[in-house]
Parts: sequence; C-alpha cells; structure tokens
Amino acid sequence: MYSATIASSRYVFADLKTLLAKASPARSGDQLAGVAAASGEERVAAQYALADVALASVLEQPVIPYESDEVTRLIVDSHDRAAFAPIAHLTVGGLRDWLLSDAPTAERLAALARGITPEMSAAVAKISGLKDLMVMAAKCSVVTRFRDTIGLPGRLSVRLQPNHPTDDLRAIAASILDGLLLGAGDAVIGINPATDSTERAHALLAMLDEVRAKLDIPTQTCVLAHVTTTLALIAKGAPVDLVFQSIAGSEAANKSFGIDLALLAEEALFFEVP
Repeated sequence: MYSATIASSRYVFADLKTLLAKASPARSGDQLAGVAAASGEERVAAQYALADVALASVLEQPVIPYESDEVTRLIVDSHDRAAFAPIAHLTVGGLRDWLLSDAPTAERLAALARGITPEMSAAVAKISGLKDLMVMAAKCSVVTRFRDTIGLPGRLSVRLQPNHPTDDLRAIAASILDGLLLGAGDAVIGINPATDSTERAHALLAMLDEVRAKLDIPTQTCVLAHVTTTLALIAKGAPVDLVFQSIAGSEAANKSFGIDLALLAEEALFFEVP
C-alpha cells in the first residue's frame, strides 16, 4: 500500500499497478477504463508516492503476475542484476534526479539499459515533465546504419509517411516526391497501408523500391503491414528493407495484435546473420 498527503487530504493506493495508473497524465483511454486519477490533486499525490518507491521494490512487484504473462516472464528472466546494481539503492525519484544530473553519459546509460525494467522507465516518465524527458533522451546515443546513418549528434532525421486512403500508387508516389522536396524521408519512407492485403503490400513495396532506386535516395523503405504479411512477402522475394510490427507490454495486448513471443522469436531467427 502506498500513500501521500496533499494539503489536508490523504490518498491511499492499494498496489503498484494502481499507483502507476493514477500517476499517469490525464488520458481519455485511462478514464474510460476506470483507472485514471479522479482529480488533478490525486494525480499529484500518486506522483509524490511513486517518487518514493524503491527501484528494488518495483523490480520485485511485476504489474502483471509472472505466472500468467509471457511478457512479464521475458522481462524478469532477462533482467541483468549486474547492470542494475549501480542504481539498485535508488528510488524512482532518485533515478529521475540522477538522469537529470551530469553523471549519466551515453556509455553509462548503455551499460545500465538491461538493468532497467519497463515499469522502472514508466515510473520515471510519470513523474517527469516533457523538458525533463528531453534532457534525459539527449544523453542517450542510438546510432543505426543501413543506406544512411541515423542518430549522430547534431543531426535530425525525418520519416516521410505518404499514406493514401485507397493505397493509390500514383498518388503515393506524388506525395513521396513532395516530401523529398521538403527534405523529409532520410529516416525512412514508410506507408501505413489502408488494408493488410498481401498483394497491395507487395505493390507498395515494389513501387517504393523503384522510386528509391531510380532517384538513388540514401534511405530505407517500409510498408507497415502485419509482421506475418511482411514475412510472407520476404519469402516471395519482395524488396523488404524494414519489418514493422506494433508490440505491447502484455501477453493479452499482444494477442489483440495477432502476435506472441514465439512469432517474434521466429522473425528474429528469420533475420539472424550467420
């Protein structure tokens, strides 16, 4: 049980799951689900209480029980205790303060990554302002390379997303050209298809690859179809640069996306470099 007092009102939160939900910024989805704070004051109380929670306590209290959720089991089983050790003595608020200090470097944060669970990250985010999160993110370094390099200091890359309500190829190609003229698309040219048709996704991939190759654009392309659709297209020899798939933090939510850890592991094996 967790609690905090604001003025003359004392707020009590039954468990960590409730505390995390109440500490979240106001969202209509949380309100519809009945898990949001009833007032701004209760939200602030939850954030105060959350700041005082020890990270070790967060680690020992999975929001979804280990026995009933494969994502929880993956998080717990892959947690790196050695990586966690340097911050194991901190509270959620203490980790926030440390992240905002001059101490974290890109190297230290990379070494720490496998010791921080999603619940810890979420907890810190819930007690941080937008400027806080920007300062923290600026300390991280994530550099990726394919046809170009993304993530170098002082560089900004932009995704070009030329969606069309009927996936009309000519209209999408025109939108791509318009976006390129504005300097967008060096991160990726990615399309959310109107349907998950394998044939339509294949046509979109072929068109994207043709435009990229004809204009010699140093970028990568993606059609954000379901992972099973994209894997089937790869098997047929379609020109796939990037595979997209929405994932969630629980087994039940992933099932609503039509995926599970076994499918994602199969995908990883599919792309494993010998």
